[in-house]
Amino acid sequence: MVSTNNLKNGMTLSIDGELWRIDYFQHVKPGKGGAFVRTTLKGVQNGKTVDRTFRAGENVDQAILNKRSLQYLYRDGDARVFMDTEHFEQSMVPDSALGEGARWVKEGDILELVFHEDNVVDVNLPASVVLEVTDTQPGLQGDRVSGATKPATLETGAVVQVPLFIDVGERVKVDTRSGDYLSRA
Repeated sequence: MVSTNNLKNGMTLSIDGELWRIDYFQHVKPGKGGAFVRTTLKGVQNGKTVDRTFRAGENVDQAILNKRSLQYLYRDGDARVFMDTEHFEQSMVPDSALGEGARWVKEGDILELVFHEDNVVDVNLPASVVLEVTDTQPGLQGDRVSGATKPATLETGAVVQVPLFIDVGERVKVDTRSGDYLSRA
């Protein structure tokens, strides 16, 4: 339990059986009436954003989250198998827990997974990844200035827009948040 007077940005709360991360909070002390804390909460599992107001001094449940580095081994149906790099224990993680980040993960990658009571609630991906282009159309000779792009399939199966000069077999750096091509690797 933590008092609403001690809330901080980034703290995770357990409210009505769901996990919520505090994106913003403001302690308000009006001239008339009791003080309160206005918060913007983001659902850890579903990504929903809600505004919630608490009375000042009210106690709320703080969720205890554990972060562990796990290595991605292989895909097994609708789940992915990860291995703890310290204890060598294997864990099955459903694709839904990885969300959109699943398309950037390749075998052997080490990711930071966030657990709550032995359930994966979040995956911290690196800001960018380097992947090999496995399929794309051949580039046009001499077209280097137009800024035009073409679709390219990467080794994980993800499709991104790349400049015309990128060919099959080249390694490219991709932003995992937006899916945009950043540079050659």
